Amino acid sequence: MIKSRIAEYITSEIRLRRKREVFEKQRKRQGRPHEVHYFHHVSDPYSHLTLQKLSGFQHSYKIKLTIHLISGPPAWATPDRTGLDAYAFKDANQLAVHLGLSGVSQKTPSTERIAQAEAAMAAYLNAGMDIGKLQDISNALWSNNEIAPVSEVNVEAVKAQGDALLEKLGHYLGATFYYGGEWYWGVDRLHYLEERLQQLGLGPAPSSDRRNDPDQGVSDARISCNEIDLFLSFRSPYSYLAFNRTCELSDRLGGKLNIRPVLPMVMRGLPVPPAKRKYILMDAAREARYHGIPFGRICDPLGRPIERGYSLLQYAEEEGRLREYCSAFMTSVWSKGVDAGTDNGLAKIVEAAGLDWSKARTIVDNDDWRVQIEKNREDLTALGLWGVPSYRVGTTAIWGQDRLWAVEAALQHTTTPIVS
Repeated sequence: MIKSRIAEYITSEIRLRRKREVFEKQRKRQGRPHEVHYFHHVSDPYSHLTLQKLSGFQHSYKIKLTIHLISGPPAWATPDRTGLDAYAFKDANQLAVHLGLSGVSQKTPSTERIAQAEAAMAAYLNAGMDIGKLQDISNALWSNNEIAPVSEVNVEAVKAQGDALLEKLGHYLGATFYYGGEWYWGVDRLHYLEERLQQLGLGPAPSSDRRNDPDQGVSDARISCNEIDLFLSFRSPYSYLAFNRTCELSDRLGGKLNIRPVLPMVMRGLPVPPAKRKYILMDAAREARYHGIPFGRICDPLGRPIERGYSLLQYAEEEGRLREYCSAFMTSVWSKGVDAGTDNGLAKIVEAAGLDWSKARTIVDNDDWRVQIEKNREDLTALGLWGVPSYRVGTTAIWGQDRLWAVEAALQHTTTPIVS
């Protein structure tokens, strides 16, 4: 309980405001400007989309925008780099259409063309930042057009500086903004940074339309019945944030929801290093606040709690309470600090789901669930994905709790796959 209370404070809005106040006081005392750092990965499709937002962002807010080139994520951050690159290409293109941006017309460019683009961007950054020129270079790279030669520059040194600062400040991905101790990834999280800057009196409030808030694209149009496979993990905060919203979307649109749990990444042998864990936790906290979802009093269910929880999935399904059980489990461990590894904790979860603990306690700790959970993992891998929550609608695969608009689009157009 002490740990869950600590987690609740760490992820709380009160602590966030205090940290921001301390940062701004130090910044003023030291006479530093409102400096926003942006880290650009040239061959990353999400960076290409984010670059298109930079000029408008810079002109809208009274900030000092500093752009850094980086080499790309380290191996530990991308357990399947080939799969990630393939998915990012398709997801970024759909996101570009959704936001009215220019997409990427080809898959990852050749090493030679990437090097040309990096050299050109490094040269312009050294000569004085020109976002328009950077965007032109990125457009040329991704549309397979000619990239004009530039004066010689030590690109590796430029990227090394960017990599070092990125690591020092605590992140690992491109298309990321950093201001005053907080990270904002790509166009998906830019509105949070804009809101913060607006609160400081540095510019206008962020737009509330779908271009600046991708999760607002979901309509109320009803569609013909289709199935949605939802791959999730009880240990994933993003799965928790997505679950009830996905159920609501499925009900509203008349789709059948198939719940497909998988083991947490670390229980599947996939690493989640400290920098990644920290970012996920803080990002999930602000997403929870945004959607009005209780979050923060956490009791990590890694290991035996997950196994015990999964051992009751079949019982919950047979009783017609699978949704309620999944929701109760994740709500309990992510917002109520319930220890699912104990009989007392699991009993609370079971009863909150409208199930009978006296019956469940005779079933718990069985191994019958393992075959289906492994089948779910295999099916997820076959889609070219490994993270959760992920969705399959027909032949379409979608990853992320902030892609419900894409799930709806897939339900309406199931013949257009994102991942094939």
